[in-house]
Order: sequence, then structure tokens, then C-alpha cells
Amino acid sequence: MSVGDEVRESQAPPQQSLGTSAARNLATTTKSVPQMQEITSRWLLRMLPWVQVQGGTYRVNRRLTYAVGDGRVTFVQTGDRVEVIPAELGELPALRGYEDEAALAELAARCEQREFAAGQVLVASGDATDRVYLLAHGRAEKFGEGPYGDDAVLDTLADGAYFGEAALVDGEATWDYSVRAVTACTVLVLTRADVLNLAERATSLREHLDALASVPHQRTNKYGEAEIDLSAGHVGEAFVPHTFVDYEGAPREYELSVAQTVLKVHSRVADLYNQPMNQTEQQLRLTVEALRERQEFELINNREFGLLHNADYGQRLQPHDGGPSPDDMDELLSRRRGSKLFLAHPRAIAAFGRECNRRGIYPDTVEIGGHHVPAWRGVPIFPSNKIPISDARTTSILCMRTGEAEQGVIGLQQSGIPDEIEPSLSVRFMGIDEQAIISYLVTAYYSAAILVPDAVGVLENVEVGRRN
Repeated sequence: MSVGDEVRESQAPPQQSLGTSAARNLATTTKSVPQMQEITSRWLLRMLPWVQVQGGTYRVNRRLTYAVGDGRVTFVQTGDRVEVIPAELGELPALRGYEDEAALAELAARCEQREFAAGQVLVASGDATDRVYLLAHGRAEKFGEGPYGDDAVLDTLADGAYFGEAALVDGEATWDYSVRAVTACTVLVLTRADVLNLAERATSLREHLDALASVPHQRTNKYGEAEIDLSAGHVGEAFVPHTFVDYEGAPREYELSVAQTVLKVHSRVADLYNQPMNQTEQQLRLTVEALRERQEFELINNREFGLLHNADYGQRLQPHDGGPSPDDMDELLSRRRGSKLFLAHPRAIAAFGRECNRRGIYPDTVEIGGHHVPAWRGVPIFPSNKIPISDARTTSILCMRTGEAEQGVIGLQQSGIPDEIEPSLSVRFMGIDEQAIISYLVTAYYSAAILVPDAVGVLENVEVGRRN
């Protein structure tokens, strides 16, 4: 800066009006209420029909079902070595209810690990079924001969699936389908010979297999429920069968879960800083929003009652080609009547849109509460970022039927609780401590129930990354 500039600066005119920084001390600032990025649309909470639960427990009474171990097998991995957890062999129908840990451990040790490349056939139709396959990792397809001589895909298998379980109980069984690896697969194989060899030495296993062979076959319908004997289309004085409808002896009960927090507000803040907004109300509003977000997360992910973990294994599907295609969504719809909604991560919805664009298909939109949401076959697809995406960039898509009258999915709550501000959500004053801090206990009670297994279907291992 030159000397002339210094002189001109020193001769700057004095301030003639009040500056803006000082004026703000007397002005009332226009401001927003506190904002929160965590708030989402929470479509699941809005679309579930909520059922009042007195006593905090909801019992789902069902017709008696004869289950035969339709779960998945779990494995442990050490480097490139994969082993089945011995107790998980109880998921196989022939070993259902067998609890001899030593024998199961020996059977697990006899499982041989094999690797199959993509496109390789694991078993061929017509061959003898002399071993059971446990799919530890990868995706495979069951296929058989179609009506015109070409291959027809019957089912898609993924991690934890098993096939060939008939080998353990029927020495003359043959494969009525073939299995081909879609991706590289890691499989554990247990032969019938190994099981029979162990049964010669393990009395408990031999007795278990003998008892299994001697049990008379229980007549069931295609859902595994005890058959109801009926007679129809007869003439004359035909004998009319006698029957009754049996119920599950120990039906499942859902207890209301709880989400809680203690909100603390200093009395000085509550007394002096309540204009133009009530500080306690704003603190409470954001706390309730966070509780509702956690509630939706638990309804999807909780291991006890969450939809992802409680969906029946028979209602879990695998995508035909990685990404969520229209074919996959059609198959998901076909597994249940009266589907009311899809629920998917926003990235899964975007991936489905790309698959539709690839085929030149334009999904519908439907209006729900003034919002236009994408739909497939007239069933709305709601977004939820509570559905997790794995490290492998795969996720799941839920399809469900809702409502008690439809034997679908319902939300559980208990309204009318003390100090309630919303249904099944209360704010209870806990007092003021010696530091003049006011405490409020904020509590939400909730759960969800799947009334029959086909009320929820899950399309698993959906790839959400952009594909070439």
C-alpha cells in the first residue's frame, strides 16, 4: 500500500447509519424448526395395519403343520476351508430331531469339500441319489427337461441350501432333476455310505433311522398341514368320512418389543429459551422421530420378529440373473395371493428400473396418499433404507400381504398406555435432579406378526451395482 492510499484510508468518512451486525441484536430472526436428516418416509409403518394387543402378547393360532426341516444349513470358513456346523445337520429331514452331538460331529467331519466352476453340472437326472449336497457358497439351478425337449429351470439355489436329502433314507432313490452351477460353487458332500457306516457303530443314529423308517406316513396337504378327510361327487349312500381340524399345540406368541430413551432438558433452557419455539417440544419431536426410525428398522431386521429373519424359507427366492428383473418380481408375486406391497432399498428400486429399461419396459406408478410411487403389476414398490446392503452390494426385496382378515402381516401395538402422546408411544415425566435437569422417559411399544408363511416373500441376493 502506498503512502497516498494510507492517507485516503485515514480520511474515510465516519459511519452514518447503524450496521447490520449491530441491528441483528434488536431484530427477530426468521428461523426454521430443527431439521433432521435421519427422517425418512417410513412407508412400512404407514402401510401396516396395526392391531391392538391387550396384555402385551399376541398369539398366532395355526392349523397343525408337519414340518420336515426346511431350514438352511450354516457353515464356518477358515481360509479356503469350509466346514458345516454339526448341529446344523439337523436341518436335513432325515436327521430332524437327532441330538447326539458326537455322532453329528463325526458326520460333519465326513463331509467332503468340492469346488465347481460356473456351468459345471453337479448331478444329472436319472443317476442314483447316493449323497446329499450342502451348498456352502455360490448359486446353482435345478433344471429338468421341458415339454419340448429343452432345459427348464425348476428352482434357483443359494448359500445354505441342500439337495439330495432322500439319499439318507432311500437306497433306491434317483435324481429326477439335474443341478448346474451358475457361479463358482463351494459344496460339501455327505454320502449315504458314510451315514450307514457310522450307524453301524453309533446305536443312537441306527435307532433314529430305524424309527424314521417305521413311522407311518402322515397325510398332509401341499402346505404340510394335517389332511382334512372329505368326500365329494358321490351318489347314493356312500360312507361319509369323519374328520376334525387339529391345531398347533404350542402356537407362536409375539411379545411387544420396546424402544426407549431418556430425554434430558436443563430447566434454564426450558424456562428462558422458549420463544419463538418451545425447546422441550422440539427436543421431544426429534426424539420421537428417531424412535420411529428405530421402530421401522427393528420391524425389518430384528432376529426375533423382523420380517427379513422370519420369512419362511420356502418363500425365499433367488434372482435368475443377479439383478432384480421383471421375471423375478413376477415370481415373487406368484408365490402369494393378494400382495399389497413391495418393500425395497432405494438402490434396489433403481436397479429394477435399469433392468426394465434394458428390456424396454416401463413400470406403472400408483398414487398413495398423494404420492406417486413406482409399481409392478399394480402393486406399489415402497422405498426403505432400513433394508441392509451387504459388502457384496446385494440386498433383498420384500413382497407381502397385509391384514388380519387376509392372513397377512400385521403390526402389533398397545394404545391407551399411561402418558401416551401417540398410539403405543408415551412420554413420562421422571423428575428434576439436583443439577436442575428435567428428565422424560420416551417409550415406544411395537412388534410384527406373520400370520401364515406365505404372507411374506423375499427376493434375496439382489445385485444393486450397475451391470455392463
